[in-house]
Amino acid sequence: MPVAGRATLAQFLIEDRRRAPEATGDFDALVTDIALACKAIARRVAHGALQGDAGGAGSRNVHGEEQKPLDLASNDLFLRATEWGGHLAGMASEELELPYAIPSHYPRGKYLLLFDPLDGSSNIDVNMTVGSIFSVLRAPTPGAHAKLDDFLQPGSAQVCAGYAVYGPSTMLVITIGRGTHAFTLDPDLSEWVLSHAHLRVGPSAREFAINASNSRFWEPAVKRYVDECLAGVSGPRGVDFNMRWIASLVAETHRILMRGGVFLYPRDSKSATKHGRLRMLYETNPIAFLIEQAGGMASTGERRMMDEQPTGLHQRSGFVFGASEEVERIERYHRELDEA
Repeated sequence: MPVAGRATLAQFLIEDRRRAPEATGDFDALVTDIALACKAIARRVAHGALQGDAGGAGSRNVHGEEQKPLDLASNDLFLRATEWGGHLAGMASEELELPYAIPSHYPRGKYLLLFDPLDGSSNIDVNMTVGSIFSVLRAPTPGAHAKLDDFLQPGSAQVCAGYAVYGPSTMLVITIGRGTHAFTLDPDLSEWVLSHAHLRVGPSAREFAINASNSRFWEPAVKRYVDECLAGVSGPRGVDFNMRWIASLVAETHRILMRGGVFLYPRDSKSATKHGRLRMLYETNPIAFLIEQAGGMASTGERRMMDEQPTGLHQRSGFVFGASEEVERIERYHRELDEA
């Protein structure tokens, strides 16, 4: 292997494909195109305000959120990098109200791509970590134009999920159903190099992440859990916890994959008509797949995230993931209160 004995992403995909001699290589090519989009976004992020990406774009996305110029640029980079290859039957983006139709002059393939092109974009103006999240599903009708309902598959149907994190180094973290693996972008070779194979999330944790400013809206089970953590060594848990919050799902996930912990973005009463704040198809499902493949748990707060059946392209959900003992405890607190 040419990079100090470490596999590149291309080598990793080839080795995995050898497990399935009938594979055509379409999947590998799709992942390569996604990785190229992430490289292009990383380059754009690195230029920061010099690129003119600070401030708002003067538009709002389907969720009513102000879009940054980099949101729009990242979305376009994902589309342009992946639409042409003949591997996709359709795409859906957090930034677009409806699925993106593959242009008619390109062939259609057997996969669906869903993505959040720039997670944590509120961090752009203060030069903090942002990322991209993606999920790959099988198209119910390969070679045909994908319909909206084709995208409404549970997380357990994913064949691939991952994210890129644009931090001090650029990393691509991916699962294809056989563990969770991290690749670091070598800036000299412009290659993704395997730097962390088979990441694992430990079953216990002494660190949690939650936006405490929403505490007055939390459900009783969540409030109980956080209060017990904050009580520290003198409380019912008998140990001190650290609390973290970055306001970027990619950054929170990356920290937990690298050093453990638990993340909570629970359903609350702040927006009574919503079942949570994070988007199931673009955020919670791909992150849940990565976390489970690393030995952790991912939940709505009450049940397994990947078992949920989505009913809308931009459906939201509460989300709790990380150390299995902590996620199980939160689910138990919900059950106990429901049964009381």
